[in-house]
Amino acid sequence: MSLLFTPLKIRNVELANRIVVSPMCTYSARDGLAQDWHKVHLGSLAMSGAGMLFIEATAVEPAGRITPGCLGLWDERCEAAFAELLGVVRPLSGAHICLQIGHAGRKASSALPWERGQLLAPEAGGWTTVAPSAIPQCDGERAPRALTVAELAALRERFVAAAQRAARLGFDAIELHAAHGYLLHQFLSPLANQRTDQYGGSLENRMRFPLEVLAAMRAAWPAERPMGMRISASDWRPDLPSGESWDLPESIEFTKRAAELGLDWIDVSSGGVSQFQKIDLKPGYQVHFAAAIKAEVSIPVMAVGLITEPRQAEAIVANGQADLIALARAMLFNPHWPWQAAAELGASVSVPPQYWRSAPHNLPNPFGPIVQGGR
Repeated sequence: MSLLFTPLKIRNVELANRIVVSPMCTYSARDGLAQDWHKVHLGSLAMSGAGMLFIEATAVEPAGRITPGCLGLWDERCEAAFAELLGVVRPLSGAHICLQIGHAGRKASSALPWERGQLLAPEAGGWTTVAPSAIPQCDGERAPRALTVAELAALRERFVAAAQRAARLGFDAIELHAAHGYLLHQFLSPLANQRTDQYGGSLENRMRFPLEVLAAMRAAWPAERPMGMRISASDWRPDLPSGESWDLPESIEFTKRAAELGLDWIDVSSGGVSQFQKIDLKPGYQVHFAAAIKAEVSIPVMAVGLITEPRQAEAIVANGQADLIALARAMLFNPHWPWQAAAELGASVSVPPQYWRSAPHNLPNPFGPIVQGGR
């Protein structure tokens, strides 16, 4: 029996399988509002057969968007646009829908990736970015403005407000984005955080604001619904002495502390905070981080990063390296990846009956018993 296709229950959410559609930015919102693009894009992925579908990183305030095309959930207009989106996507499948909530910090105000993705000047539609410290992401860029303690308290409440809106919208789960060099990762990493107050310096201080945000959101989020978090397990700076960048031992400690606050899963990615990162890019290049964290914590662990083949994903779960597999680019290239995986692994997957006739003739039928009439 395929372990990739076994159920997993997290609080009141029972996933049909361990396949997750990763949150993937598509930079197609307008003023933070979901568009028809999102209905079609996410509707397709909802019918993939994956157990959980993530909606891309969604900002808690306009200044927290990565680009002008990023989604937001900061006011009633954003909430109404999400309600319309969910009204289209939710009836299409039984996939549980999760919203990833975050803030880009100093990596905000960027051009769209297909427009070179660089920091936007104010005259080109950019805005003032904020961060733990006034340190730019890249050499030669304008520096962000360091957040005051009072501003941190106000920003924490914006995360809470977004979680409350997500609860009203009926999302099955939420995930806090603390990875990829965005704001919460910036607080964790000494490369971006050089504060001298209670939010900088020691590991305890650098963890303080992300953990405050997590605790406040968990308190505002319905107790029966799960909440996860994505982290970057390493800054990929082996050239630096220990303690000068964010690394795996600190990630393990951070995850343990987060679990004590009610975190339900940890989504393990890496990198993004340093322009000088040296990533050993290869299939499954981040799985060893997930495995190391899983060995130390009792909550489910999600692996992500160049996992593209069904048997590769199956092996990760079967070997106990992770509990869930999040797919990104592989799912964009083939939105029916779980169908293919089920066929190859001799499992079954839920598919809309309109697609039952697509079962391949050269592989075991992954759709279960098919009753097909017609004339």
